[in-house]
Parts: sequence; C-alpha cells; structure tokens
Amino acid sequence: MKQPGKLDSLEMPATGGTLDRMKGFYSAAFGWSFTDYGPTYSAFAEGLDGGFQADAEEAPAKPLPVLYSENLEETLGAVESAGGTIVKPIFPFPGGRRFHFVDPAGNELAVWSV
Repeated sequence: MKQPGKLDSLEMPATGGTLDRMKGFYSAAFGWSFTDYGPTYSAFAEGLDGGFQADAEEAPAKPLPVLYSENLEETLGAVESAGGTIVKPIFPFPGGRRFHFVDPAGNELAVWSV
C-alpha cells in the first residue's frame, strides 16, 4: 500500500550501458523481471519499485529516490518550507505527476502522485 512520505520507487540511469544490457545483468544476477514502457524505459518491481532510464536527456545523473504523496501541491509546499529547493516544478509523466527537489545535503529526490 502506498504511504505518504515513504520511499516508493527508485529510478536509476542506464546510459552507461544499453538498456538491454542493464536488464540482462539484473535478470541474471538477481532474477529480476521487467516491464518495458517504450524503447528507453524499463520498470522493475523487486521489493522497491523502480526502473532504468536509457534516454540520456531524461536519465538522472545518480539514482533518484521517489516518494509518494496524496497531495502533490501540499507536499511541494512542505518541501520548500523545510528548506528544500525545487529543481523541477510539478510536471506530468506516464502514470501521474511529479516534481523534483534537492535536500539541504544536495541529494535530488522526486515526489509523485496520481
């Protein structure tokens, strides 16, 4: 069950190798399975949901923790109030809407909602 403020998924770049190579590695090493969403994105559901982004323009430079929110606008306000910096305002993506922020230590995270 999705819970506000809890880690919900993890996106990792796949630009250093091909998407098929990444899927092959994790499948062979850990038995992961994947669901493709177009030619540049493949999702996994292995404990913590997540996916690999092979589009260099869309891929995060580092793994991207993604949290869930029931009210995206309210959460964005709370992030700003707590000292976070919004680096990508709310935008639509397949499956919902999200925004990205940087925490006080410089870590980038995202928050999404339906």
